[in-house]
Amino acid sequence: MTRCTIEHPINIRTANLEELNQRFETAHPKDILAWCVEQIPQGLIQTSAFSVDGTVITDWLYRHLHPVQPIPVVFLDTLHHFPETLELVHQIKGFYSLDLHIYKTLQANSREEFADRFGPDLWNTDIEKFHTLTKIEPLQRALTDLQVAAWITGRRRDQAATRAHMPIFEQDGQGRLKINPLANWTQKESWRYIMGHQLPYNSLYDLGYSSIGDEPLTTPIATDEAERAGRWRGSEKTECGIHLMV
Repeated sequence: MTRCTIEHPINIRTANLEELNQRFETAHPKDILAWCVEQIPQGLIQTSAFSVDGTVITDWLYRHLHPVQPIPVVFLDTLHHFPETLELVHQIKGFYSLDLHIYKTLQANSREEFADRFGPDLWNTDIEKFHTLTKIEPLQRALTDLQVAAWITGRRRDQAATRAHMPIFEQDGQGRLKINPLANWTQKESWRYIMGHQLPYNSLYDLGYSSIGDEPLTTPIATDEAERAGRWRGSEKTECGIHLMV
C-alpha cells in the first residue's frame, strides 16, 4: 500500500483560503483529504459524532490514505448520547483501530451526576449552557490538548440552509484551519458509500432518525421532512454552537 508522502507542508496561518477553495471546489472529498494528509503532517485531527458522513471520512483516512501517523479522531461524549451511538463508537474504534480521543465536561462523569448538578433537563431550561458544558468547552479543550493546527468535519452544504454556502476550507476563531471535505457531497452519496463498502452505521437510522445528536434533543423525521428536522424540534435552533464559536 502506498502511503501519502509529505512534500511542502502548508503554513496554516498564511494559507490562501480563497485559492484553496477555488482549487478544490470540484475535487473529490478523498482528494481533499489526501492533500490535507500530505500538507499538514502535524496537528491534523478529525472531529466526529459517528454519523454516516463521519464514518465515510474515517474510512478514507484509515483504510485508503495511510498517513505516516494515524489521524486522531475526537468524539465529544455529552453524557446524553443514545446507547446506540455509544455502541457504534465502540464498534468503529475496534473496526479501524482508531486513535480515538473522547472528551466530556469536567463537571460530571455521568448523565445522572450531570442532572444532579444542573437539573433534570438543562437542555430545556438553558440550551446554550447545556451545549457550552457538553460540547463547546470540551471541544476547545481537545483542540488545545492535542495542539491542533487543522480539524476535519463531516458537514455538508445540503444538510441545512445555514450550511448552504459553507466553504471547504475556513479558519476557526483561533486561526486553525477547518476543513469540510464533504461540502459538495450529498446525503445520498454518503449512504451509497456506506452501503457499498458495508461499513457500520448507527442502527437508529433504520428507525427514522436522519441526523442523530443528544437523545433528549433528537427525534425521528417524517419522509417529507428535511434531514436535520429532528434536531431541536419545536425550536428555532439549527446548530449546537461548536461550528459557530470555534
